Amino acid sequence: MTSTTADTESGNTRLKWLRAERLRLYSGIVLMLFLTTHLLNHTLGLVSLEALEAGRDVFLAIWRNPLGSLLLLGALIIHVILVFAKLLAHRSYRSIPLKEAIQIIFGLAIPPMVIYHIIGTRIVHETLGVNDTYTYVIYALWIATPYQSLLQTGALLIAWAHGCIGVHFWLRLKPSYEKAYPFLYPIALILPVLAICGFLVAAHDVEILAQDQEWLKHFFAKLGLTNDDLIWAEGVRDTGYILILGAWIILGLSRLFWSVHFRVKQLVTVKYPDGREVRVTPGTTVLEASQSGDIPHAAVCGGRGRCSTCRIRIIEGAHLLAPPSDQELSVLKRVGATENTRLACQVAAVGNLSVIPLLPQQATSRAAFSRPDYLQGREKTIAILFADLRAFTKFSETKLPYDVVFVINQYFRHMGEAIENSGGHLDKFIGDGVMALFGLEDEPKVAAENALKAAKAMSDALDRLNDSLKSDLEEPLRLGIGIHIGQVIIGEMGYGKATSITAIGDSVNTASRLEGLTKEYGAQLIFSDRLARAAEFEGSSRTEEVSIRGRAEPLKVHIMTSAQALP
Repeated sequence: MTSTTADTESGNTRLKWLRAERLRLYSGIVLMLFLTTHLLNHTLGLVSLEALEAGRDVFLAIWRNPLGSLLLLGALIIHVILVFAKLLAHRSYRSIPLKEAIQIIFGLAIPPMVIYHIIGTRIVHETLGVNDTYTYVIYALWIATPYQSLLQTGALLIAWAHGCIGVHFWLRLKPSYEKAYPFLYPIALILPVLAICGFLVAAHDVEILAQDQEWLKHFFAKLGLTNDDLIWAEGVRDTGYILILGAWIILGLSRLFWSVHFRVKQLVTVKYPDGREVRVTPGTTVLEASQSGDIPHAAVCGGRGRCSTCRIRIIEGAHLLAPPSDQELSVLKRVGATENTRLACQVAAVGNLSVIPLLPQQATSRAAFSRPDYLQGREKTIAILFADLRAFTKFSETKLPYDVVFVINQYFRHMGEAIENSGGHLDKFIGDGVMALFGLEDEPKVAAENALKAAKAMSDALDRLNDSLKSDLEEPLRLGIGIHIGQVIIGEMGYGKATSITAIGDSVNTASRLEGLTKEYGAQLIFSDRLARAAEFEGSSRTEEVSIRGRAEPLKVHIMTSAQALP
């Protein structure tokens, strides 16, 4: 992984709060807080119109003081400008994931839907001195212009969905979000429903009030709005519509610009495994290249550079790339990325590249969290344990399927607990066999000691299991255990749901062969002398040199009739 100097990294860290991505995120959070408090205020309509107005006083105390107004207005301006700039910079809308596309469409729909509501509340309050109480707003929306009540209800739901999608994109990269999601999801569904119900109940109260002509006369007199004021408000609304339409036209013209720009630019090639290639214009990110070429590529955060699921290994062309930004560096460091690993969403292809996506397309947000470096693949000296039940096939032939499943599950539970309590990693169950790894994060000595400790614990657990199942067993279950230590390749391997941490290499095969020899020697445990020396084993055992299939030289081993004899 390319690194910058300490001074550059320090300078970038000081500027990280000013990055467009962060500003867009934080401004969006402010707007979401505003919308949340607005909906909470609406729900008070379920109590009474008076409660609704009282809640409005608290709402205004938060958002209409000088600091709250500055924060809200600043967040609105910053969010709109940065989102607009991001859309202009998109080389192709085809590369935008569906969820993000829905969020963008909702975001573009909000301004024309709410502009008249904003003019009729905050703007007329500031310019004409209108006290925009809930009674005034409900009368204007529900009685004076009923279609506006439908329009604003739709705007509320669209704005809420837009914000919830954004919050989801942000929080799903947090380790605690998985636990919080079952609570946040129903709140996100219920809150707008309660707010709409509160509005409808309050609207019914205002309808009753509006039937009193004296009340209406006093209501309009207190507002003090003239026809000129209404014409002015409509003029401001029309100007807003023109500006919004102009912005949409500019977005459309940007598509034309990029289309022409692509045709005059010399294309570069991004090569993928299996001989697949995508030709793109210089400056296109590798993630965009994958998406335009229909190459499966994970991107949990949607290409925002917040997660690491789009990470790739650069095989050729690394020298052509710009150094990673401080944002990319922080993400890569979080996951312990190795050399020549980059984020596909942050790497601009300015020359021909050859890359390998490191995660499957179905990768979840879990893959974005800090994880042990061995998951990415590395060589390490570990202890490998294989265990197998003796004559279990014969047992299963004489029992009902239910009995077989019950017994084997009891066996797996006891063996799994013995292994994990001894510091091992349960790799897999193979039929009635078990494979376990020791030392994924420990030194070889500790790994060897823990493997022997696990063998003893497994033997003890088997005795307890036999005792508890003696009424169901014609003869006690017997176990064969083989252990070896050596250098292997460990990492997260497999496909889809069948992915797990495992090890491959000659040492794994040797441990498996030792387990098989326990049948020949009538022993419960056979472990290599190399493991004995690593663990500084001083117990009593029979030693022999045995031939191992696949090894040219004989292997010195320790043979024990029962693993319970281990010190």
